Amino acid sequence: MVAMAKLVSALAILLSVSSYVNGFTSSGFTKGHATFYGGSDASGTMGGACGYGNLYTTGYGTRTAALSTALFNDGGSCGQCYRIICDYTEDSKWLVQPALQHFDMAQPAWEKIGIYKGGIVPVLFQRVPCKKHGGVRFTINGRDYFELVLISNVGGAGSIKSAYIKGSKTDWMAMSRNWGANWQSNAYLNGQTLSFKVTTTDGETQLFTDIVPSNWNFGQTFSSKVQFS
Repeated sequence: MVAMAKLVSALAILLSVSSYVNGFTSSGFTKGHATFYGGSDASGTMGGACGYGNLYTTGYGTRTAALSTALFNDGGSCGQCYRIICDYTEDSKWLVQPALQHFDMAQPAWEKIGIYKGGIVPVLFQRVPCKKHGGVRFTINGRDYFELVLISNVGGAGSIKSAYIKGSKTDWMAMSRNWGANWQSNAYLNGQTLSFKVTTTDGETQLFTDIVPSNWNFGQTFSSKVQFS
């Protein structure tokens, strides 16, 4: 392991009018452990249980990690950011168990805190605010009467608590988490301008008005100028 001062920040797991003022603040440190996977170029880490797909185009890059069941929260933790440092007070010979707070890091991220042959090491971690370039992005997949929307590049808390969608001919409709960072609506919205209202897990709400034009098609991504703090 390298010096403890070496940090891995902005880890993303492997998103106007604001009703929130202060922005997300860092948590205290918690004990956990970490290892790595995916190769030195992180090509083996693309996709994953959050559904971000290509981590470069969705704004996450190679400083990413997959989470154990204890941290993943059935997809509710997708997009969160962590600072991770080595814990020199613990024995590094651990076995990975789903019930433990474990990070399976992309190799480029791992090499910021450990060496290749380090195996599984004890760490200290804390949630930190996610800093993103540009605004939140919405990728619309699905088909008629089924919109599956990937909400990505989410700053602040990084993870999403709730999402609403509104067509130019409809009222606001609650969306449900389908899997990972994908949220679904079961309405016919073809040919309508679309707006979204998103609340992150720290309670900040942002409104994305008419972010999707009426001539949208499934498979397209729309980038906003709005971001969480």
